[in-house]
Amino acid sequence: MLTPDTWQKSSFSGGGQGDACVEVAHTHPHISIRDSKAPTRATLTVPATAFVRFIESLKVRASRD
Repeated sequence: MLTPDTWQKSSFSGGGQGDACVEVAHTHPHISIRDSKAPTRATLTVPATAFVRFIESLKVRASRD
């Protein structure tokens, strides 16, 4: 089971309470993702390899802007 200590908040969290972001948890071999504003609601879980590819593609896209 995932505990509150397991979840990591995005380093790009907004100001104030810092709850305008997503949180991720590594649950080998998957990554779970949740909305920090609604932590008790459903999570999205994807294979870790797919999540890494997704993040890398975001970095490439951001470097073009």
